Amino acid sequence: MGTTSPHDTPRATRGPSAPDPARRNPRSRQAIFDASLDLVGKVGYEKLTIEAIAAQAGVGKQTIYRWWPSKAAVLLDAFTATVEHPDYDAEFPDSGDLVADLKGVLRATVDEFNDPAFEAPYRALAIASAGDPELAHSFVTRLSERGVQVYMDRLRTAQQAGEIDPRTDLRIATELILSPFSQRWLTRSAPLTYEFTDALVDHALRGLLTRAPRE
Repeated sequence: MGTTSPHDTPRATRGPSAPDPARRNPRSRQAIFDASLDLVGKVGYEKLTIEAIAAQAGVGKQTIYRWWPSKAAVLLDAFTATVEHPDYDAEFPDSGDLVADLKGVLRATVDEFNDPAFEAPYRALAIASAGDPELAHSFVTRLSERGVQVYMDRLRTAQQAGEIDPRTDLRIATELILSPFSQRWLTRSAPLTYEFTDALVDHALRGLLTRAPRE
């Protein structure tokens, strides 16, 4: 969940002639990832540079440029590696109570998006993507779409159980829940709180459930 630097235009994908990523030194790769995530939290995306990442990681900047075309590409791979780590729980609970499950997951998401270690790189990538269609495509397919799909899967289970109107478009239903959250977080228009996300679930489900949700 700044704008692209004129000195470091993000390009998140690699051409067919790029070296095999599996041949990177794992220790250097992790050091580069750690440095990029740490620095973007300290200095912000605008001031983040390949040179600074290389210096903190203890590698030459040409090592980074050999494998990534830009700071955005480094940051995207670093952040993706974090959320794809086995210790990162992306499972959506299914207790049989859709309202409770949605509220619980969104409360955990509030905590996550208010955590500077998560918030800084995700915000940097989200904002940089607005000015770069190629980065935006990679950001959506590798990060944000993953979250959309787990919500859709949980809503589909509820739909199959007869809780949600069978005519409901599950992607639109998911966006009804997630888009206000993303808008508030991205624009900083108001704090992200449990009260906000609880109300968001209640309001969204009033239009989706075949019966009114419990208050």
